[in-house]
Amino acid sequence: MIEYVKMIVVLSAISAVCGFGLARISSATKTRIEEQKLLNVKGPAVKKILAGSGNNLIADRKEIVINDKKMIVFIGKKNGVPWALAYEMEADGFGGEMNVMMGFNLSDNTLTGVGVTSHKETPGVGSRVTDDSFTGQFKGKESTASFKVKADGGVIDVVTGASVSSRGVCDAVQKGASLYRDVRAESGK
Repeated sequence: MIEYVKMIVVLSAISAVCGFGLARISSATKTRIEEQKLLNVKGPAVKKILAGSGNNLIADRKEIVINDKKMIVFIGKKNGVPWALAYEMEADGFGGEMNVMMGFNLSDNTLTGVGVTSHKETPGVGSRVTDDSFTGQFKGKESTASFKVKADGGVIDVVTGASVSSRGVCDAVQKGASLYRDVRAESGK
């Protein structure tokens, strides 16, 4: 019986030390992980959406709060003058949550582009919502437009076999477009 108690105590001590160590490592690397996400996940989408910007989009970002939610806004500049902004919204796809980055031209309030930054969609089917053939349909549309697939009365063609994923991207863009005026005002542009 005493041997069982000793094993339980030793196992508990080992578990506590490991748990504490993992918690410390997690808190120590949190900032670095966020920086890497900005550079390697969001960065390429922002650079594509705000192509033509002459500034460092990652460095020229701003954190704002809209409806009690923190958002990162990337500001594109040409010749030192802000011309566009981009931010990310979430929506549900077929496989779970998906994040969609969208950019808006400040002079005419149209979309400069859309990019899916993360998703859990089925490879080869739902994941095709990341292709330019799908995301390109949003470019040039007004921020006040209705972003729905054609089956729901909109103008966006679904990706064959991925209607739920297509609707997820449309939902994210619709959410982002509905917040555009607030985001623009809050970011001072």
